[in-house]
Amino acid sequence: MKLLAFETATEACSVAVYVDGEVRERFEIAPRRHAELALPWAGQLLAEAGIARSQLDAVALSRGPGAFTGVRLAIALAQGIALALDRPLLPVSTLAVLAAQVPPPAALAGEGGCDIGAPHAILAAIDARMGEIYTGTFVRHGDGLQATTDESVVAPADYQLPGDASGWIGMGTGFAAVEGALATTLQARFARIDPQALPHAADLARLAVEAWQRGEAIAPERVEPAYLRNNVALTLEEQKALRASR
Repeated sequence: MKLLAFETATEACSVAVYVDGEVRERFEIAPRRHAELALPWAGQLLAEAGIARSQLDAVALSRGPGAFTGVRLAIALAQGIALALDRPLLPVSTLAVLAAQVPPPAALAGEGGCDIGAPHAILAAIDARMGEIYTGTFVRHGDGLQATTDESVVAPADYQLPGDASGWIGMGTGFAAVEGALATTLQARFARIDPQALPHAADLARLAVEAWQRGEAIAPERVEPAYLRNNVALTLEEQKALRASR
């Protein structure tokens, strides 16, 4: 299996090439430089892996939720390459890519209250700006990752964590958004929180390979972004109301 993966949905820009189990990645926190970096990195990684674009089986992309421009860029890059090569696309949730950084249960046994051998419940949260966060919950069984709720956009103080169990693992900038409101509200139920975690294309590539094996590749023209909301920015009145509420 050979694929190229683009992750540009947050302030981090990353590209990865997966070749028969080996992953090469470029990653940089580079706001507003994604368009400048992504394609040159792709060329460099393919050259390092010793393969041509024509040898790719598919192209993977992070479909959001995330920054509108970043999500659109990943789709445009992946779609353009896939159409030119007549290859399918493998779109993956940005929140799933973020959650995939959590190691298998055995690797975290006993850490911060994590049960030995128990599946890990994960809340992935990305700062959506405008006083909101993108959220998604997942469970890791061994090396597998499964979504357990729909993705949502919500004010951090209003978010309701499913169930009443503790020992959750929190990943992403949503835990630092709006003065850390999410972490403050739910801290007692978490064994571990990483508020600086950002999605990586290497994790995207691995999830995309699993999606390929499940038969989830799609035609390039069928890809759809996961924006979760329609408005890109607050009006001046909405900005004033948000500041007044803090």
